[in-house]
Amino acid sequence: MRFQRLSVILILIFLFSSFAPCFAAEDSLYVWSNQAESISNQTVSTSTTLTDATPNFTLESGSAILIEQTTGQILYAHNEHEALRPASVTKLMSILLIMEALDSNTITLDTLIPCSEKAAGMGGSQIWLDTRETLSVHDMLKAICVVSANDCTVAMAEYLAGSEEAFVQQMNEKAQKLGMKDTTFKNCHGIDEDGHVTSSYDLALLSRELLNNHPSITNYTTIWMDSLRDGKSELVNTNKLIRNYQGATGLKTGSTSLAQYNLAASATRNGLSLIAIIMKAPSTKVRFQEAEQLLNYGFNNYESKSLGKAQDVLAEIPVEKGINSSVKAVLKEDKNLLLQKGKTGEITQSVFLPERLTAPVQKDDKLGEVIYLLDGTEIARSDLIASETIEKNTWQNICNHVFSSWCSLLRI
Repeated sequence: MRFQRLSVILILIFLFSSFAPCFAAEDSLYVWSNQAESISNQTVSTSTTLTDATPNFTLESGSAILIEQTTGQILYAHNEHEALRPASVTKLMSILLIMEALDSNTITLDTLIPCSEKAAGMGGSQIWLDTRETLSVHDMLKAICVVSANDCTVAMAEYLAGSEEAFVQQMNEKAQKLGMKDTTFKNCHGIDEDGHVTSSYDLALLSRELLNNHPSITNYTTIWMDSLRDGKSELVNTNKLIRNYQGATGLKTGSTSLAQYNLAASATRNGLSLIAIIMKAPSTKVRFQEAEQLLNYGFNNYESKSLGKAQDVLAEIPVEKGINSSVKAVLKEDKNLLLQKGKTGEITQSVFLPERLTAPVQKDDKLGEVIYLLDGTEIARSDLIASETIEKNTWQNICNHVFSSWCSLLRI
């Protein structure tokens, strides 16, 4: 009995001694401020308007647009909302849905995909799938991205949605979510069909979604030459920029007699990522030339500056009645600024946060904002969120916290 009492006393002493630091104010870590603070002592090239660098060229293509990939900022646009036939650039939406299926573990890159009679009989760009064979998702993606295989696209659509028609419905639903208001899909491959249209603006939205949220797709879109079926089927990329343009990351070509020549081209240099969309070019030569013109214009006139990365700590806020005495305020997302070369100015930041919080605080709760200014004028802002959950200091939470900390120490 005496041993049991002694054990209880020792446990209580350990609990309170272990938890005592949780109630101590850590003023030395508290760096909150609502004053503007300089990000860098350097001045940087910048501009908040993009009309100062008007291109000195005209395009033959029916529609075109150039955007910065991270921010989505438009650098050039020509008939960007005109509804046109996309041809095989359609497959960017099919690829996006495949990547989302991979992310959700609906499929893996090793999943074997069968080929239906419909898929095998697609015609056009293809790798001549046979109904007796299966290919992995990895090989299907390779064939779709590199040689625009219609048969593989339909096979993937049927596997993921049960039928091409059901998959096309998913494509249109996704287009609406992305704000692609000029778009209606009638099929998953891009062969001409009445009413199957999109715009260069919408294709830029789609390309940006694919590259920003599924960057691993460039493992396929940057392949110049490869093979399938143990080397029996050779693949050469239809996008010639992959071989010829420095920093090219993709993305997709498309052409039919009615659509003419289309291209979604992407490239990254020195931290700046651009997307150029060309639609209804009169020849394949023109589509590549004009895509290069747009990309060159972007790289020659603009640069990207990182203002901060997701989870960067900007402040630490005291938390009252919490298991921990403070919580870190971190950037919710990467924040970049598109800057026009040749313009200078000082970038500063103002952090707006409460002086203190009361538990509980949930991880990812919005705590405040950081506003970035150029010579005193706002140019960007980002949410600041809680880096972790801070539970209220109830007896049960205290015990759980101490037990967890103790176990962590024992593991060390």
